[in-house]
Amino acid sequence: MRHRTALRPERLAILDWSAANRPRQGKDSIWLGLSDGTASNPRTRALAFEALAALIEDSLTRGETLLIGADFPFGYPAGFARALTGRDGALAVWGWLAAQLTDGADNRSNRIELAARINAMLPGLGPFWFNPTRQGFAALPHKGSLRDGHGFPEHRLADATAKGAQSPWKLGGAGAVGSQALTGIAMLERLRQAFPGRIAVWPFEPQTAPVILAEVFPSILAPEVNARLGPGVIKDQVQVTLLARALHALPSLAPLLETPDDPRIADEGWILGLGHEDSLRAGL
Repeated sequence: MRHRTALRPERLAILDWSAANRPRQGKDSIWLGLSDGTASNPRTRALAFEALAALIEDSLTRGETLLIGADFPFGYPAGFARALTGRDGALAVWGWLAAQLTDGADNRSNRIELAARINAMLPGLGPFWFNPTRQGFAALPHKGSLRDGHGFPEHRLADATAKGAQSPWKLGGAGAVGSQALTGIAMLERLRQAFPGRIAVWPFEPQTAPVILAEVFPSILAPEVNARLGPGVIKDQVQVTLLARALHALPSLAPLLETPDDPRIADEGWILGLGHEDSLRAGL
């Protein structure tokens, strides 16, 4: 799945996501960093949606191209899309999750209940695991070792390649991205629905729309981020602004938009910049 383009967006934003069940700011919350070095810290996912919609609307009005990078998995290990929706391809999962996931203005979502419901629809026990709530769901084991017979790989191809990336099946605990993926994918799909034909998702669609959504992994620049930390400095804020700046400094994103020639990527997605860390660092 290779989409060649000389895309160099005029605007670039990086989203650090959170699946918290209450409004939150500061550490471990939502941050939206722009390539001009500014960043905002929406207290809820609903406010983040509004900020992204406003950014898209403004870019379209100005006639400018925009790339939004989001730091959660855009897909699941190969085979999951067909098992869940009856169709191949990650965007089938996007549509399904947007229709099933509820996420209120108070930041409360049904992500854990939904994960348990998905598990109950599939063979065996799993693939999702870890329940950080006090509610009991028989189909959602607390330990990953209790899962059996679900038949899916633990990691995507990109996760196995990116140092420190975690499985999208894990819903809670240190570094977990499972809850972020469930809530984040649903939010991005609703953005797509709000701007029909104006948004393309890489690498699943050709990059011919004025707004591109791409999965990113801010830890790809971990040494550079860590070097900028200190008292009172919030790591999440540094990560989003630094990656936005590094990507925007590139003369072209075309090399980064190339993916491995592997059919699994249609289901799983890929991480923008993976394997191009030296090029990203050159722009800092």
